[in-house]
Amino acid sequence: MMKLRSSPPSPFGRKVKIAMAMLGLKDRIEVVDANTADPADSLRGQNPLGKIPALVLENGDVLYDSAVILEYLDHLAGGSNLFPEGEAKFAVLRDLALADGIMDAALLRVYEKRFKQPNFRDPAWDAYQGEKVARGLAYFEQHTPATPGSAADVDAASLTLACTLGYLDMRFGDGWRENCPKLAAWLQAFEAAVPAFADTKQPAAPVPDDAAVDLK
Repeated sequence: MMKLRSSPPSPFGRKVKIAMAMLGLKDRIEVVDANTADPADSLRGQNPLGKIPALVLENGDVLYDSAVILEYLDHLAGGSNLFPEGEAKFAVLRDLALADGIMDAALLRVYEKRFKQPNFRDPAWDAYQGEKVARGLAYFEQHTPATPGSAADVDAASLTLACTLGYLDMRFGDGWRENCPKLAAWLQAFEAAVPAFADTKQPAAPVPDDAAVDLK
């Protein structure tokens, strides 16, 4: 079997797990927890960056990061499920990159609190990352994806966006909904259309006190 190195809080790992379920690949991939903070974890030999998720193939090759893994899973499932053919693919790739970027900025805000003592934290840096999140959400509020009726309507960008919003809920609460009512309604419809989204949901943890397990 293939092995997915990930951890439950990781939004990047979450989207891969949801894709596995959507594409009917769960029985071909074993999910193996990874601790990115542990030098002894085999993850660092599998991905030189020590980041998750990483997909260990049956021949021992390893794929990373999450966007690459999504493309590979789509390939295994016959293609054109998460990534459309032709010109339309580039809009999906663009929006996927934006949603990933929002997650990256949110992670930096989390790590500012997790790894620095209060007197060493930089409010300007935190605000800078927060502005990235706000601008990204404003874009998606104006360009909200089509409401999915089922998992078949979900592409790689909308899947990533859903996991981004779920991560904001987990780490920062639901305050983003005040300025993004369209996105809030869309996320509710997404959760109803994609059962794996609820299956992979983690409880709110606004004060990060676990290991560094959110990384992509």
